[in-house]
Amino acid sequence: MKLRRILLVVLLVGGFWFLTTHLPPSLDRLYSNPLSLFHAGGLGAPLQLTEAEAAPAYNTDELNNIAVYKRALPSVVNITSKALVFNFFYGTVPQEGQGSGFILDRAGHVLTNFHVVSGANRGVEVMLSNKRRYAATVVGTDKVHDLALLKIDAPNLQPVTLADSSGLSVGQMVYAIGNPFGLNGTMTRGIISSIRSIRGSDSELIEDAIQTDAAINPGNSGGPLLNSRGDVIGINTMIASNGADQNSGIGFAIPINTAKAALADLARYGRVKRPSLGIVSYAVGPDLATQMGLAVDSGVLVQKVISGGAAERAGLHGGNQQAYVGNTPILLGGDLIVAIDGQQVNDPQQINAIIEKHQARDTISVTFYRGRKEMTFKLILGEARAANR
Repeated sequence: MKLRRILLVVLLVGGFWFLTTHLPPSLDRLYSNPLSLFHAGGLGAPLQLTEAEAAPAYNTDELNNIAVYKRALPSVVNITSKALVFNFFYGTVPQEGQGSGFILDRAGHVLTNFHVVSGANRGVEVMLSNKRRYAATVVGTDKVHDLALLKIDAPNLQPVTLADSSGLSVGQMVYAIGNPFGLNGTMTRGIISSIRSIRGSDSELIEDAIQTDAAINPGNSGGPLLNSRGDVIGINTMIASNGADQNSGIGFAIPINTAKAALADLARYGRVKRPSLGIVSYAVGPDLATQMGLAVDSGVLVQKVISGGAAERAGLHGGNQQAYVGNTPILLGGDLIVAIDGQQVNDPQQINAIIEKHQARDTISVTFYRGRKEMTFKLILGEARAANR
């Protein structure tokens, strides 16, 4: 029995001696470093990483993206509107909405969309890029153009630079900065896809709206659309989502020139004094012009001048002969407007588009036919008191 134990010990010792003195090189490395089993490439292959240079190298586009973001971010704010709404099961319950905006001046004026603050019966709060929060006062609103002017009392504000949006081009690079889905300080990039007139959420017409494929999502509303220099060219306002309520590559911004025309009135009166010709009008096309025996094929017929309005003060004439177009009654015999400020007009919407670029009390020229005689009058725009322009 003892002999068998002795033989077993000898075999174990001998085997250990053989393994430690006669291993092949690969097994010897595995024995000395068991973790090498997990090296890439199999047993014994070392893990080799390729690392970038310490300082990142940005291309020209990236450098401009970074410059635009750094310039604009301190001027972009997050807006929270607070309201109490009625819930059938729970009574009145608090509700919050979020949007974006941007600082106009060091006095604390902030521009955003009307729909961002609409219904905020419990107040509006503005958060700056440094995360500081301030209560905001709604100075004025313009539902027609979906604009709202706010005011905060905060130090060291950095205002944006407003560009001229009249010379924009399709294909031009643009940037949107805002608070999509509550993710404040988010920047997206794209191009101007088109310049077109669209209907807003309340079916109001937005003239020369900027269409872009830069990602705009809920929460971007009211934030700035910027050119490649970081200047504001528009106010992000809506998306074509087809019911998905998220970016589909078709977003729209109100041109900043539209906001410029409204800002003075918003700050002074709390509302926009809409410019008006003071007429009741009707679009005349070639067929109707021929039947009426007019001197030209198309224009805008003045059916009535509003008492005390701009057209009456300038001496334009309304109609005096009752007639019908189908079942629609119209008055014939009035002046036929064919141009405003030298721009041809064929319907009331074109007149509205031109005068909306003005303010009440601005002077414009109106070219019209009285009978077969062409005339041009200077006219001082009044303030709209009704839907008719």
